[in-house]
Amino acid sequence: MTQALEKPPGAPAPAPATGPTPAELAARHGLTVSGARVPLGTYVRRLWQRRHFVTAFATARLTAQYSQARLGQLWQVMTPLLNAAVYYFVFGVLMNTKHDVPDYVPFLVTGVFVFTFTQQSALAGTRAVSGNLGLVRALHFPRAALPVSYCLQQLQQLLFSMVALLAILLCFGVPPTASWLLVLPALALQFTFNAGLALALARLGARTPDVAQLMPFVLRTWMYASGVMWSIDKVLADRDLPHAVTVLLEANPAAVYIDLMRFALIDSFHAGQLPAHVWAWAVGWALLAGVGGFVYFWKAEDTYGRG
Repeated sequence: MTQALEKPPGAPAPAPATGPTPAELAARHGLTVSGARVPLGTYVRRLWQRRHFVTAFATARLTAQYSQARLGQLWQVMTPLLNAAVYYFVFGVLMNTKHDVPDYVPFLVTGVFVFTFTQQSALAGTRAVSGNLGLVRALHFPRAALPVSYCLQQLQQLLFSMVALLAILLCFGVPPTASWLLVLPALALQFTFNAGLALALARLGARTPDVAQLMPFVLRTWMYASGVMWSIDKVLADRDLPHAVTVLLEANPAAVYIDLMRFALIDSFHAGQLPAHVWAWAVGWALLAGVGGFVYFWKAEDTYGRG
Protein backbone atom coordinates (compact mmCIF):
# COMPACT_ATOMS: atom_id res chain seq x y z
CA MET A 1 0.00 0.00 0.00
CA THR A 2 2.83 2.39 0.94
CA GLN A 3 4.78 1.45 -2.15
CA ALA A 4 1.73 2.15 -4.36
CA LEU A 5 1.51 5.73 -3.11
CA GLU A 6 5.16 6.51 -3.66
CA LYS A 7 6.14 8.59 -6.71
CA PRO A 8 7.51 6.34 -9.45
CA PRO A 9 11.20 6.83 -10.13
CA GLY A 10 11.83 9.49 -12.78
CA ALA A 11 8.29 10.92 -12.65
CA PRO A 12 8.12 14.75 -13.09
CA ALA A 13 7.42 16.90 -10.01
CA PRO A 14 3.90 18.28 -9.73
CA ALA A 15 3.51 21.75 -11.21
CA PRO A 16 3.20 24.52 -8.60
CA ALA A 17 -0.18 26.11 -8.18
CA THR A 18 -0.56 29.06 -10.51
CA GLY A 19 -2.33 32.33 -9.71
CA PRO A 20 -1.66 35.93 -8.73
CA THR A 21 0.44 36.67 -5.67
CA PRO A 22 -1.00 38.70 -2.77
CA ALA A 23 1.03 41.70 -3.93
CA GLU A 24 -0.41 41.40 -7.44
CA LEU A 25 -3.94 41.10 -6.08
CA ALA A 26 -3.45 44.19 -3.93
CA ALA A 27 -2.13 46.18 -6.88
CA ARG A 28 -4.99 45.00 -9.10
CA HIS A 29 -7.61 46.21 -6.63
CA GLY A 30 -5.86 49.43 -5.62
CA LEU A 31 -4.95 48.30 -2.10
CA THR A 32 -1.91 49.79 -0.33
CA VAL A 33 -0.10 49.10 2.91
CA SER A 34 -1.79 50.92 5.77
CA GLY A 35 0.33 53.81 7.04
CA ALA A 36 2.94 53.44 4.29
CA ARG A 37 4.99 56.49 3.37
CA VAL A 38 3.82 57.91 0.05
CA PRO A 39 6.02 59.97 -2.30
CA LEU A 40 6.71 63.50 -1.13
CA GLY A 41 4.63 65.17 -3.86
CA THR A 42 1.64 62.98 -3.09
CA TYR A 43 2.09 63.66 0.62
CA VAL A 44 2.02 67.43 0.05
CA ARG A 45 -1.16 67.14 -2.04
CA ARG A 46 -2.88 65.04 0.61
CA LEU A 47 -1.90 67.52 3.29
CA TRP A 48 -3.31 70.38 1.21
CA GLN A 49 -6.55 68.45 0.72
CA ARG A 50 -6.92 68.34 4.51
CA ARG A 51 -6.25 72.05 5.04
CA HIS A 52 -9.81 72.49 6.35
CA PHE A 53 -9.16 69.85 9.00
CA VAL A 54 -5.93 71.62 9.99
CA THR A 55 -7.74 74.94 10.39
CA ALA A 56 -10.70 73.47 12.26
CA PHE A 57 -8.46 71.44 14.58
CA ALA A 58 -6.37 74.53 15.43
CA THR A 59 -9.44 76.68 16.08
CA ALA A 60 -11.08 74.01 18.24
CA ARG A 61 -7.95 73.65 20.38
CA LEU A 62 -7.67 77.41 20.76
CA THR A 63 -11.31 77.67 21.85
CA ALA A 64 -10.99 74.82 24.34
CA GLN A 65 -7.64 75.95 25.77
CA TYR A 66 -9.11 78.29 28.40
CA SER A 67 -12.67 76.99 28.44
CA GLN A 68 -12.44 76.03 32.13
CA ALA A 69 -11.05 79.41 33.26
CA ARG A 70 -13.36 82.14 34.52
CA LEU A 71 -11.72 84.77 32.30
CA GLY A 72 -11.82 82.42 29.32
CA GLN A 73 -10.09 83.65 26.18
CA LEU A 74 -8.79 86.78 27.92
CA TRP A 75 -5.91 84.60 29.11
CA GLN A 76 -4.66 84.53 25.51
CA VAL A 77 -3.73 88.17 25.98
CA MET A 78 -3.11 88.25 29.73
CA THR A 79 -0.53 85.45 29.79
CA PRO A 80 2.10 87.15 27.60
CA LEU A 81 1.30 90.52 29.21
CA LEU A 82 1.94 89.12 32.70
CA ASN A 83 5.18 87.55 31.48
CA ALA A 84 6.22 90.91 30.06
CA ALA A 85 5.41 92.60 33.38
CA VAL A 86 7.62 90.14 35.28
CA TYR A 87 10.48 90.56 32.79
CA TYR A 88 10.15 94.35 33.00
CA PHE A 89 10.50 94.29 36.77
CA VAL A 90 13.42 91.83 36.84
CA PHE A 91 15.39 92.97 33.81
CA GLY A 92 14.17 96.49 33.15
CA VAL A 93 14.09 97.75 36.76
CA LEU A 94 16.36 95.54 38.86
CA MET A 95 18.99 94.90 36.18
CA ASN A 96 18.41 98.24 34.41
CA THR A 97 18.54 96.77 30.89
CA LYS A 98 16.14 99.53 29.83
CA HIS A 99 19.03 101.99 30.01
CA ASP A 100 19.61 103.62 26.59
CA VAL A 101 16.76 101.61 25.01
CA PRO A 102 14.08 104.02 23.74
CA ASP A 103 10.46 102.89 24.14
CA TYR A 104 11.57 100.03 26.38
CA VAL A 105 8.07 98.80 27.22
CA PRO A 106 7.01 98.43 23.55
CA PHE A 107 10.49 96.99 22.88
CA LEU A 108 10.06 94.38 25.64
CA VAL A 109 6.42 93.49 24.94
CA THR A 110 7.12 92.99 21.23
CA GLY A 111 10.03 90.70 22.04
CA VAL A 112 7.97 88.67 24.53
CA PHE A 113 5.03 88.24 22.16
CA VAL A 114 7.16 87.26 19.17
CA PHE A 115 9.37 84.83 21.08
CA THR A 116 6.34 83.28 22.79
CA PHE A 117 5.00 82.45 19.32
CA THR A 118 8.11 80.41 18.52
CA GLN A 119 8.42 78.99 22.04
CA GLN A 120 4.87 77.66 22.24
CA SER A 121 5.02 76.31 18.67
CA ALA A 122 8.13 74.32 19.56
CA LEU A 123 6.65 72.99 22.81
CA ALA A 124 3.38 72.03 21.13
CA GLY A 125 5.19 70.42 18.20
CA THR A 126 7.20 68.19 20.54
CA ARG A 127 3.96 66.57 21.76
CA ALA A 128 2.01 66.81 18.51
CA VAL A 129 2.33 63.12 17.66
CA SER A 130 3.04 61.54 21.04
CA GLY A 131 0.12 63.39 22.63
CA ASN A 132 -2.38 62.33 19.94
CA LEU A 133 -1.65 58.62 19.57
CA GLY A 134 -5.34 57.73 19.68
CA LEU A 135 -6.05 59.98 16.72
CA VAL A 136 -2.93 58.83 14.86
CA ARG A 137 -3.83 55.13 15.26
CA ALA A 138 -7.54 55.50 14.54
CA LEU A 139 -7.51 57.67 11.41
CA HIS A 140 -5.49 57.71 8.21
CA PHE A 141 -4.27 61.21 7.34
CA PRO A 142 -0.93 62.97 6.79
CA ARG A 143 0.59 63.16 10.26
CA ALA A 144 2.16 66.52 9.41
CA ALA A 145 -1.31 68.00 9.82
CA LEU A 146 -0.88 67.78 13.61
CA PRO A 147 2.29 69.89 14.09
CA VAL A 148 1.11 72.38 11.46
CA SER A 149 -2.27 72.77 13.17
CA TYR A 150 -0.53 73.39 16.51
CA CYS A 151 1.53 76.16 14.91
CA LEU A 152 -1.60 77.62 13.34
CA GLN A 153 -3.19 77.64 16.79
CA GLN A 154 -0.24 79.62 18.14
CA LEU A 155 -0.48 82.04 15.22
CA GLN A 156 -4.16 82.62 15.98
CA GLN A 157 -3.29 83.25 19.62
CA LEU A 158 -0.56 85.72 18.60
CA LEU A 159 -3.04 87.62 16.43
CA PHE A 160 -5.32 88.00 19.47
CA SER A 161 -2.35 89.26 21.47
CA MET A 162 -1.41 91.71 18.72
CA VAL A 163 -4.51 93.73 19.56
CA ALA A 164 -3.10 94.33 23.05
CA LEU A 165 0.36 94.98 21.60
CA LEU A 166 -0.93 97.67 19.26
CA ALA A 167 -2.84 99.27 22.14
CA ILE A 168 0.38 99.36 24.20
CA LEU A 169 2.27 100.95 21.31
CA LEU A 170 -0.34 103.68 20.98
CA CYS A 171 -0.46 104.28 24.75
CA PHE A 172 3.32 104.81 24.84
CA GLY A 173 3.23 107.29 21.99
CA VAL A 174 4.37 105.05 19.14
CA PRO A 175 2.51 106.33 16.07
CA PRO A 176 1.13 103.99 13.38
CA THR A 177 3.20 104.16 10.20
CA ALA A 178 3.37 102.41 6.84
CA SER A 179 6.11 100.17 8.23
CA TRP A 180 3.46 98.33 10.25
CA LEU A 181 2.62 96.52 7.01
CA LEU A 182 5.98 94.73 7.29
CA VAL A 183 4.40 92.71 10.10
CA LEU A 184 2.67 90.54 7.48
CA PRO A 185 5.77 89.19 5.66
CA ALA A 186 7.66 88.94 8.96
CA LEU A 187 4.90 86.82 10.52
CA ALA A 188 4.61 84.67 7.39
CA LEU A 189 8.33 83.89 7.50
CA GLN A 190 8.25 83.22 11.23
CA PHE A 191 5.25 80.91 10.88
CA THR A 192 7.10 78.92 8.20
CA PHE A 193 10.13 78.65 10.47
CA ASN A 194 7.99 77.65 13.46
CA ALA A 195 6.13 75.00 11.45
CA GLY A 196 9.37 73.43 10.24
CA LEU A 197 10.80 73.47 13.77
CA ALA A 198 7.62 71.91 15.17
CA LEU A 199 7.69 69.17 12.51
CA ALA A 200 11.28 68.25 13.32
CA LEU A 201 10.58 68.24 17.07
CA ALA A 202 7.41 66.21 16.53
CA ARG A 203 9.45 63.41 14.98
CA LEU A 204 12.02 63.57 17.78
CA GLY A 205 9.28 63.67 20.43
CA ALA A 206 7.47 60.69 18.88
CA ARG A 207 10.66 58.62 19.04
CA THR A 208 12.05 59.91 22.35
CA PRO A 209 9.44 61.27 24.82
CA ASP A 210 12.22 62.66 27.03
CA VAL A 211 12.69 65.45 24.48
CA ALA A 212 9.51 67.07 25.81
CA GLN A 213 11.05 67.24 29.30
CA LEU A 214 14.24 68.83 27.99
CA MET A 215 12.65 71.47 25.75
CA PRO A 216 11.66 74.02 28.47
CA PHE A 217 15.31 74.35 29.53
CA VAL A 218 16.51 74.66 25.93
CA LEU A 219 13.86 77.27 25.12
CA ARG A 220 14.60 79.30 28.25
CA THR A 221 18.28 79.45 27.30
CA TRP A 222 17.31 80.38 23.74
CA MET A 223 15.13 83.22 25.04
CA TYR A 224 17.98 84.76 27.03
CA ALA A 225 20.21 84.66 23.93
CA SER A 226 17.58 86.22 21.65
CA GLY A 227 17.48 89.77 22.98
CA VAL A 228 13.93 89.55 24.30
CA MET A 229 14.67 91.65 27.40
CA TRP A 230 17.79 93.48 26.25
CA SER A 231 19.21 95.04 23.10
CA ILE A 232 21.67 92.81 21.23
CA ASP A 233 22.88 95.90 19.37
CA LYS A 234 23.83 97.62 22.66
CA VAL A 235 25.53 94.52 24.07
CA LEU A 236 27.63 94.02 20.94
CA ALA A 237 28.60 97.70 20.95
CA ASP A 238 29.74 97.69 24.60
CA ARG A 239 31.69 94.42 24.60
CA ASP A 240 34.61 93.11 22.58
CA LEU A 241 33.18 89.69 21.80
CA PRO A 242 34.68 87.14 19.40
CA HIS A 243 33.41 87.46 15.85
CA ALA A 244 31.83 83.98 15.95
CA VAL A 245 29.76 84.94 19.00
CA THR A 246 28.62 88.14 17.30
CA VAL A 247 27.50 86.24 14.20
CA LEU A 248 25.66 83.65 16.29
CA LEU A 249 23.79 86.33 18.24
CA GLU A 250 22.84 88.29 15.13
CA ALA A 251 21.91 85.24 13.03
CA ASN A 252 19.88 83.63 15.81
CA PRO A 253 16.51 83.00 14.09
CA ALA A 254 14.43 84.06 17.08
CA ALA A 255 16.40 87.32 17.32
CA VAL A 256 16.02 87.90 13.58
CA TYR A 257 12.21 87.69 13.69
CA ILE A 258 12.06 89.78 16.88
CA ASP A 259 14.20 92.49 15.28
CA LEU A 260 12.02 92.54 12.17
CA MET A 261 8.86 92.97 14.23
CA ARG A 262 10.45 95.72 16.32
CA PHE A 263 11.61 97.49 13.19
CA ALA A 264 8.12 97.24 11.70
CA LEU A 265 6.23 98.45 14.78
CA ILE A 266 8.51 100.78 16.78
CA ASP A 267 9.64 103.96 15.06
CA SER A 268 12.58 104.44 17.47
CA PHE A 269 13.97 101.03 16.46
CA HIS A 270 15.73 102.14 13.29
CA ALA A 271 17.38 100.23 10.47
CA GLY A 272 20.85 100.78 11.92
CA GLN A 273 19.98 98.44 14.79
CA LEU A 274 19.20 95.58 12.42
CA PRO A 275 21.94 93.06 11.64
CA ALA A 276 23.24 93.01 8.08
CA HIS A 277 21.10 91.14 5.56
CA VAL A 278 18.35 90.58 8.12
CA TRP A 279 15.66 89.83 5.53
CA ALA A 280 17.96 87.31 3.83
CA TRP A 281 18.49 85.64 7.20
CA ALA A 282 14.74 85.58 7.81
CA VAL A 283 14.00 83.99 4.42
CA GLY A 284 16.90 81.56 4.75
CA TRP A 285 15.84 80.33 8.20
CA ALA A 286 12.24 79.96 7.02
CA LEU A 287 13.26 77.88 3.99
CA LEU A 288 15.80 75.80 5.90
CA ALA A 289 13.47 74.98 8.77
CA GLY A 290 10.28 74.81 6.71
CA VAL A 291 11.53 72.54 3.94
CA GLY A 292 14.07 70.63 6.02
CA GLY A 293 11.67 70.03 8.90
CA PHE A 294 8.90 68.91 6.57
CA VAL A 295 11.10 66.39 4.72
CA TYR A 296 12.60 65.15 7.99
CA PHE A 297 9.12 64.54 9.41
CA TRP A 298 7.84 62.90 6.20
CA LYS A 299 10.70 60.37 6.12
CA ALA A 300 9.35 58.78 9.33
CA GLU A 301 5.67 58.95 8.34
CA ASP A 302 5.23 55.17 8.42
CA THR A 303 6.56 54.88 12.00
CA TYR A 304 4.20 57.24 13.85
CA GLY A 305 1.77 55.50 16.17
CA ARG A 306 3.45 52.11 15.91
CA GLY A 307 4.94 50.11 18.74
